[in-house]
Amino acid sequence: MATRPDGRWEDARVGTRVAVAASSELATAAGVRLGESGGNAVDAALAAVLVAMVCEPGVCAPAGGLFVTVAPADGSPPVTVDGYVEMPGRGLPAERFGRSVHEVSTGYGGGLTTNVGHGSVATPGAFAGLDLANRNYGRAPWPEVVAPAAEAARVGFPLGSAAAYYLDFCREGVFDWHPDGRAVLRHPDGRLLEQGDIVHIPHLADSLDLLAAEGAAAFYTGDLARLVAADMAEHEGLLTAADLAAYRPIVRPALALRASDWRLATNPPPAIGGVAFAAMLALLGDRPRGDWTDDDVRHLVAVQDAVLRHRLDHLDVAPDRVAAAARLLDVALVGDLTKIGTAASTVHVSVVDEEGTACAITSSAGYGSGVMTPGTGIWLNNSLGEQELNRTGVHSLPPGERLASNMAPTVGRRDDGAAIAIGSPGADRITTALLQVLAGYVNGGLPLPASIERPRLHVRHTPDGSVIDHEEDLPLPALDLPTRAHHPNAMYFGGVGVALREADGTLLAAGDPRRAAAVAVIPT
Repeated sequence: MATRPDGRWEDARVGTRVAVAASSELATAAGVRLGESGGNAVDAALAAVLVAMVCEPGVCAPAGGLFVTVAPADGSPPVTVDGYVEMPGRGLPAERFGRSVHEVSTGYGGGLTTNVGHGSVATPGAFAGLDLANRNYGRAPWPEVVAPAAEAARVGFPLGSAAAYYLDFCREGVFDWHPDGRAVLRHPDGRLLEQGDIVHIPHLADSLDLLAAEGAAAFYTGDLARLVAADMAEHEGLLTAADLAAYRPIVRPALALRASDWRLATNPPPAIGGVAFAAMLALLGDRPRGDWTDDDVRHLVAVQDAVLRHRLDHLDVAPDRVAAAARLLDVALVGDLTKIGTAASTVHVSVVDEEGTACAITSSAGYGSGVMTPGTGIWLNNSLGEQELNRTGVHSLPPGERLASNMAPTVGRRDDGAAIAIGSPGADRITTALLQVLAGYVNGGLPLPASIERPRLHVRHTPDGSVIDHEEDLPLPALDLPTRAHHPNAMYFGGVGVALREADGTLLAAGDPRRAAAVAVIPT
């Protein structure tokens, strides 16, 4: 068995029992593999999310950002590793800002407009966040964590259903403009890859091997960093060698909240997803107490409308998001809705292990910049081009500032020893999906699969007012807002994944039919 310098891998028991909920069978298998070889929940989650980032083109990408929320089995306070993207541009003159981005519109989600190109790329934090989480909270050697993704890249991997669905909307505008990316997503004769076709990305396995051997430093100060910085300079992107070298992941105390007898912990500020989720959960109270009644649905709509409107008008544009988040939570905890008024695609993995460690990871590369750095096989994010997360304008932040994020990976415990990890992809639908699933499970007493599968709604804010998006199999009472129906199990409404350790040690995992979710519990 491989050995870590601190000896923890020497002491690991072969065959750690883990429950894994991930976005694909490949990702889930990676998590199972780490558990079977003695890794803990953190190791399994890191391996699974890295496979998802590599093997779900369009849905995510390796050079994006992520958050890792961990509740250690020893009962120490939960933390969130912030490996999210930040504003680049260190040392560049003012005239370089605002260049090398172009706007594209697609049909995804009923209509999506975003900016792509070299100027849409923020400083990636995912590799640094994964590396730090492994060193601080895992027990498997880093090369073991990276190995499943590297092997999948080497032999090729099938294009999954979620990636195929997304690429049908976004391939032409987002990914086809760059020659390296265009070649990856087509057959040699020019035909588009379809679901199930094998994807081969030249150089990607070699890049992952380098990351396995040298750690995240390979991407931030090593050979990969030099390739990325050179390509950015050639095409007037903002990401520089100085930005990569200066990037540091941050360990933050997770944001604490309660739901019934669960003590939950989620992504804290300056991210905004965890704050919005916590505020909505507080305002929802103990509803539903069983099945959703008409009054419960009206209250759910009112809660979403109030918090998401407040977020748009205040939290998203606040110069100090930490202080603005604290004010929102103070008001939400009072439970008075009248006091809260107007004033990308992602992947998620949840894992718990037999010892009680819970780990939830959500990762995003935006909607995709289309940029694949030559010689690396690594697609880069378009986080600077996500218009809903850059509401003060493209390139408006100072270099080094973390961008806003919807992601809210969440873990929790009960006093009886039960542990849970939960999260979802889905842009601003992340928080509303988590709210409805946890409310059904914690307050309504539904089994996890049933709570995940229930039809969902989301209050979407447009320049013309609020609209209730809903799955057409959700019965709606009379409401004051216009509605827009989506087909049942629409990918638009997220893809919640949950891993659970019951008080007696039983492990469970549940995935969302809205995405190509896969779950596994070992031993079966």
